Amino acid sequence: MLFSACRTTAIAVILGGVLAFPALGQRAHAQAAGTGADPATGESAALRTLTQFAEFGEPDYPEGFEHFNYVNPEAPKGGEIRLSAFGTFERLDTIVLGPGWPQGIGLTGDTLMTGSSDELDAYYPSIATSVEVPEDVSFAIFNIDPRARWHDGEPITAGDFVFAVDHIQEHGRPLLRDFWKVIASAEALDDHRLKVTFTTKGNWKTLGLAASLSPMPVHFIEAEGIDVTKPTLKPMLSEGAYEIEKVDAGRSITYRRIDDYWAADLPVNRGINNFDRITYVYFRDLDVAFEAFKAGDFDLWAENKAQRWVSGYDFDAVKKGLVIRDEESEIATPRGFAGIVMNTRRPQLADVHVRQGLAELFDFEWIQKNIFYGLYDRARSWFPNSDYGTRDFPLPEGQELAILERYRGRIPDSVFTEPFEPSKTDGSGRIRRELRRAQELFAEAGYEVKGGRLVDAATGRQLSLEIAFVQEDTLRYIQPYIENLKKAGIDARARQVDSAQYERLTDTYDYDMLVIGANFFPPPGEELRTYFQSSAADEDGTGNWAGIKDPVIDELLNEIADMPRRTEEDLERLKATTRALDRILLAGHYIVPTYYARRDRFAYWNLFGMPDERPVYGTGAPGTWWWAPDPAALRATGR
Repeated sequence: MLFSACRTTAIAVILGGVLAFPALGQRAHAQAAGTGADPATGESAALRTLTQFAEFGEPDYPEGFEHFNYVNPEAPKGGEIRLSAFGTFERLDTIVLGPGWPQGIGLTGDTLMTGSSDELDAYYPSIATSVEVPEDVSFAIFNIDPRARWHDGEPITAGDFVFAVDHIQEHGRPLLRDFWKVIASAEALDDHRLKVTFTTKGNWKTLGLAASLSPMPVHFIEAEGIDVTKPTLKPMLSEGAYEIEKVDAGRSITYRRIDDYWAADLPVNRGINNFDRITYVYFRDLDVAFEAFKAGDFDLWAENKAQRWVSGYDFDAVKKGLVIRDEESEIATPRGFAGIVMNTRRPQLADVHVRQGLAELFDFEWIQKNIFYGLYDRARSWFPNSDYGTRDFPLPEGQELAILERYRGRIPDSVFTEPFEPSKTDGSGRIRRELRRAQELFAEAGYEVKGGRLVDAATGRQLSLEIAFVQEDTLRYIQPYIENLKKAGIDARARQVDSAQYERLTDTYDYDMLVIGANFFPPPGEELRTYFQSSAADEDGTGNWAGIKDPVIDELLNEIADMPRRTEEDLERLKATTRALDRILLAGHYIVPTYYARRDRFAYWNLFGMPDERPVYGTGAPGTWWWAPDPAALRATGR
């Protein structure tokens, strides 16, 4: 992930505000804070006041810290950074179901508490100064900073959060509703005290989820008569470090830094949000976008094409030091799952043997050698580059094995005896062995080859598949796969769609196979349900793109969502349970695993200063950078 990898930012993007997805650690910067009523019994419960927390262990930063380690607290404010985005956008809101919203929208919002890019599960004060919780974590009371203000100067109140929770639960996209099912109710005790009651007890992940809530401006919505149940291109009053300054629908958006932003001097904000303006310019063609970058039309380029990284930077600005290439060493950031998902709602993809056969025909080794220049790694897990996947555990052992034993007879025997290994060729492009193996699998599903066509033996109908994708560069590795499918007698074709069409396809599951990439923000919890739970398969707008329906997976998802999160032992249990989930998902062959990058690669015009230290997760770009232009680079970009 090029930009800051803090969980707060991640969820905020899902919500539309600045997110937080941290954790629970018991640095009980806790004073005894009186009592609150238990939501189940009505009896009083002793409360602790936490000014920061982590799901497991303690936060890295001590109470009273001044700023994060990866920022320059004296970074000057000013200047503008111009960025690129792919596709288009059709609205500025993010909660209701509909087509895409613009890049950077999270800049305009804040959350109750927020995370750091050095941690995956810690929360620090933002809009809330602290949170009060009982021992059983059945509810939480967030204390809102009395200084917190909307951009019109009106105070942010607990009622603004209550409105947001109700809106998400009543009108939000299914993915959002799944996230917030753990909230039973939200109540304004007074203007500065928000009580959130949970459907679970003892779950610090749930507390972290509540801490990532963003408010909605009730006074503005009522005064303007805004219908928040419909997508809109009208900017909403916001509360973050930036506001929307200018919108050219689908083409560009500019954010302006708020001069009197109330939270600018909070420890979590020192040294970030340094640019006066941040502009995103949209492109539908990445090759065109790169040419625009070379011409100085925007300032920072995140490279996603191996060929371009190897041979595309031999231009004058690089030679003169006006454009700088940067490659991270192997990164710690967990990668999301990436591949070609197979829609089991389609009859021709309902049989696991068909799906496994299709995966056999993806020749990663040829693609790696001829298209990827050896720069990528084969995805072998739904949770790559993390301890939550099976990468370093070929066969189940220890706690994971004990968990899987509970389901012996309900899951494939291969889960216990065979490491998951995607098909591996010699890279020559000759795939006779893989074709034979695929034909054997297709035969088990009732298919046979007749006249060079793979047909259903019962109906005579040829197996027909369409693979949908967005970025044109994707075709470079999809087309060789299509050719291999055709060699097997399959009527296979590729379909490129724009980003708005892609949103509609994914919202309604109107595809056979789909190129996907999804973020993974450990420690995992409730959010996995939207991707893998049976109930999500039948509801539009979830992340269950494959249509997975498996009661064993449902049970594991429930266990992951509900398990304790306090100690190192709890963390190891969570990792073992998620690995068990990963292993069962892999055995279901719901996806053709493709690739992921262990390194972030990017280039930028020499216009910026940046801290000496980068965060553990991500590069810190552009949030921790500041305007410090080299005069020659400034002239070259026409500034």
